[in-house]
Amino acid sequence: MNCYSRLAPTIRWSRLQHHTQQSILNERYPVRQISSTQVHFDRHDCKVLVVGGGSGGCALAAKLSNRLGKGQVIVLEPAERHYYQPMFTLIGGGMKRLEHCHKPMADVLPKKAKWMREAACEFDPDNNTVKTSGGNTIKYDMLLIATGLQLNYEKIPGLEKALSVPDGNVCSIYSPLYVEHVFDCLRKISGGNAIFTFPHCPIKCAGAPQKIAYIADHYFRKVGKRDDISITYNTALPVLFGVKHYADALWPIMKKRNITVNTCRNLIEVKHEQDIAVFEDVNKPGELYEEKYSMLHAVPPMSPPDELTRCKQLVNDDGYVDVDKFTLQHIKYKNVFAIGDSSSTPNSKTAAAAAAQSPVVFDNMMAVIEGKPLTGSYDGYASCPLVTGYHTCMLAEFDYNLTPLETFPVAQNKERYSMFIMKKDFMPLLYWKLMLPGYWNGPALMRNMLSVFKSKKHK
Repeated sequence: MNCYSRLAPTIRWSRLQHHTQQSILNERYPVRQISSTQVHFDRHDCKVLVVGGGSGGCALAAKLSNRLGKGQVIVLEPAERHYYQPMFTLIGGGMKRLEHCHKPMADVLPKKAKWMREAACEFDPDNNTVKTSGGNTIKYDMLLIATGLQLNYEKIPGLEKALSVPDGNVCSIYSPLYVEHVFDCLRKISGGNAIFTFPHCPIKCAGAPQKIAYIADHYFRKVGKRDDISITYNTALPVLFGVKHYADALWPIMKKRNITVNTCRNLIEVKHEQDIAVFEDVNKPGELYEEKYSMLHAVPPMSPPDELTRCKQLVNDDGYVDVDKFTLQHIKYKNVFAIGDSSSTPNSKTAAAAAAQSPVVFDNMMAVIEGKPLTGSYDGYASCPLVTGYHTCMLAEFDYNLTPLETFPVAQNKERYSMFIMKKDFMPLLYWKLMLPGYWNGPALMRNMLSVFKSKKHK
């Protein structure tokens, strides 16, 4: 079986000590007998099929099943656990533990929806069907694609092998399989070069690669070894951050922390036996740089799942679900919508973006079901809490035009303790208690309420 053969957005497996290797394999490759339906039929019919049980999938399944009633929504999701991935950066810095960031999938999916613990293997939008890893065929009236992105560690030669070395010096915050080892690396390194990377492709939480670099710098200073460690941030992007308003505030932080930034530099190979990372100049293909490291934090290339990208009718040339960026409706199939990271919308791929998309997708899907015109429109809102240390954070909020779309009546391009506490303690509660049950639609309402307190300077 090769469905979902790579790590997907909800991350299909973990290295928690209380799990055996067999249980990990069972979760990564779910077999037909463990479907939540217990009794199997070759064909299932539903009003709405939600493919993916991540942030957007859970939220929309809750909204839709509440409106349509019990049994009208099927959620197709093979994972046993749901991870709150925004916490991974804090786990990498030793501020949280892995067990703090996941819950059983059965606890977060809506009770009125029908969960099939299987993976989507084949999409057929012309016949309104999806085939599953359990041999089932699901017939739908409406399809919501919420598969997120898969992590392609294997696309960088040598990286997977380096990550698998016990007590090694290569790590990554993006997978629960590796995230706990990040703090091990921070504690272990005593000198030399600590290198942090950003790949040459769209990724989820684009601020995370530099967040962990800031946290590492702060940790090294706390334990008194920063003078012995040089920190380099190599990003394939031509800029430090995509929104100039925040990038202009982040550059001085990099300079003050003495973190070297190399733009347009993409990691293409890891020679872990020699502790060498090989980078290529994005603007000059073939021009390579070999850098010796004492610690390497690598961010993998990412893409929509292979099972989705094989369906050329649904995706664009880059493999993303081809939707209208405002309505999130597929440009060809009017009964198909997408939410979150696997859609072609040109916004930053964050949980906050999925939250802001959720009311738009819900309203427009219901409009199609009821034969009414689409009225919902997504403005591209995304949020990135840029953690810059163990007690500071800069809350970036912006829209499609990369214009700041800030919620609070203070300058958010400054490091603040209040934003750190909100990121560390408040946002996880909001996620579990409000977003996944379908109640949180992003901060637009709060922003409007607080706008009366904003000075002209901050509007």
